[in-house]
Amino acid sequence: MRLSRVAILGVALVAGVIAAFLALNLTSNRNPEPQPVADARPVDMVKVLVATHDIPMGKKVADDDVAWRDWPRTAALPTFIEETGDPDAMKSTVGSLARATIFAGEPVTSGKLIQSDRGFMSAILPAGKRAVATKIAADTSAGGFILPNDRVDVIMTRQAGSGDNGAAPKYKTETILNNVRVLAIDQTIEEKNGEKVVVGQTATLELTPQQAQILTVAQQMSERLTLALRSIEDSQVTAADAEKDAMHLIGGADKTGTVKVVRSGVVTEQTSIR
Repeated sequence: MRLSRVAILGVALVAGVIAAFLALNLTSNRNPEPQPVADARPVDMVKVLVATHDIPMGKKVADDDVAWRDWPRTAALPTFIEETGDPDAMKSTVGSLARATIFAGEPVTSGKLIQSDRGFMSAILPAGKRAVATKIAADTSAGGFILPNDRVDVIMTRQAGSGDNGAAPKYKTETILNNVRVLAIDQTIEEKNGEKVVVGQTATLELTPQQAQILTVAQQMSERLTLALRSIEDSQVTAADAEKDAMHLIGGADKTGTVKVVRSGVVTEQTSIR
């Protein structure tokens, strides 16, 4: 019995040695994984003008609002302001008005700045356009969900008759302006701090001179004016929009009214008498 135990232990020992030897050979023969080779080529950089922190729409650019920052040349767009092309750009940018919000770290482009010594509203108005204000309320402005830069239709409701034999008065409703842009709600020219609802009493609309006349007459004739919010999918301006405006209203007012006109950021009231 003692001899058989010794034989078994011997066989087990030999088997263990052979297994260890095979494992060692397999490990040593395995090919090492290739190490990644670092790309030693330097990245070509260029200095561009960027915003150091958020610059809201309409704010004047201050000295600490912009700075030169390194930017990969391959990612620099032609609209970026580069130091090599305009070394004095940072100095000339100070005092400009932000046409749109510029976020911190975003490269500054000339298209987002306005060089003007006048009010912001007159500076952003396209040539040939007018800023005209009209009174609104939550129930006449899509529940207060209309924001600056939205596009709207202006709908007029007016009494068409007093009704016969004590019947209810008759009202006429028609769209007088199509697809016009909202410049501001009260004094708010853009949403702030993620605020999605701006409930105001006055909407400033971007209109042509003819549209301004239509709105002026409509304010005199109407019981109320309602702004109908258009979908983003349906907000592309077309020539047909202007053709659908209610031009027949011009000269149709039968009573005195006032219209608010914005010039250089100052709101004035003008009386129109037929």
